[in-house]
Amino acid sequence: MKPALLEVMRMNRICRMVLATCLGSFILVIFYFQSMLHPVMRRNPFGVDICCRKGSRSPLQELYNPIQLELSNTAVLHQMRRDQVTDTCRANSAMSRKRRVLTPNDLKHLVVDEDHELIYCYVPKVACTNWKRLMMVLSGRGKYSDPMEIPANEAHVSANLKTLNQYSIPEINHRLKSYMKFLFVREPFERLVSAYRNKFTQKYNTSFHKRYGTKIIKRQRKNATQEALRKGDDVKFEEFVAYLIDPHTQREEPFNEHWQTVYSLCHPCHIRYDLVGKYETLEEDSNYVLQLAGVSSYLKFPTYAKSTRTTDEMTTEFFQNISSEHQTQLYEVYKLDFLMFNYSVPSYLKLE
Repeated sequence: MKPALLEVMRMNRICRMVLATCLGSFILVIFYFQSMLHPVMRRNPFGVDICCRKGSRSPLQELYNPIQLELSNTAVLHQMRRDQVTDTCRANSAMSRKRRVLTPNDLKHLVVDEDHELIYCYVPKVACTNWKRLMMVLSGRGKYSDPMEIPANEAHVSANLKTLNQYSIPEINHRLKSYMKFLFVREPFERLVSAYRNKFTQKYNTSFHKRYGTKIIKRQRKNATQEALRKGDDVKFEEFVAYLIDPHTQREEPFNEHWQTVYSLCHPCHIRYDLVGKYETLEEDSNYVLQLAGVSSYLKFPTYAKSTRTTDEMTTEFFQNISSEHQTQLYEVYKLDFLMFNYSVPSYLKLE
């Protein structure tokens, strides 16, 4: 049997398996892979039928039905990452599918690029500013050319990017079926420490101090001064952790997106992502996405050395003063992110 036919048969088996897992638990009817033989046709604003994007092959075709039949090491790596997510969702179905139905409001983190048929789920503290800049370049139709010329604050203006929740249900289904879906993840506790450092140790983040700092100090600090209760600008990491594991916090409202779990932001047990990029291999994974989108000849992921970046060594230090009981409870909160994206239990943890 020809290798190409074997590949199509293998993908069809995967499609059936994924659909069998998801049917009955999702309000949106999602088909995870478009036909390998018939690229989706869409109509452009000028009334001329075009196929997919500039060129004749969509990112999904480039990924799942490459011209080169022999899979590259990169393609194999990303297949393993997809399998890891699928296996974790299946093994932890009761925990990962607490939400049996997704609504359009659950899709507000999924940024859409119509021109290149991409959907990017942004995760704060995982290079999302630079990826939002890239999505503005990709979907801006010439308005932007250099992502680093876009101010960081402008990249976070919601009106500058279109998200999937802004579409109708049929339009959402079409894009989930036909567009390449990707996200970037990071070691969960390193991401958490990065969020804490950015939101609670920087004096300019007064909105976070008022919104969350005052609440955390009120609940977690005995004999807090009136100034601390009023300003909320000196939250200790131990207090932040105690706030996160407090059942009252989780009953009160969802976590802020900067420390929310990835599986709650991007719903990878309901939406099958085609690519899972990692912060640890950020440049390579990002440029692979751009290559599949057919733009790598003129667009690269911005690289620069960030001296303030949160490292593994820094994360280890922050956890030194966290009790083993609180470490264990915090790990349970982020356990699915550790398992789903293949991050081992940190060696510095003292789990009970």
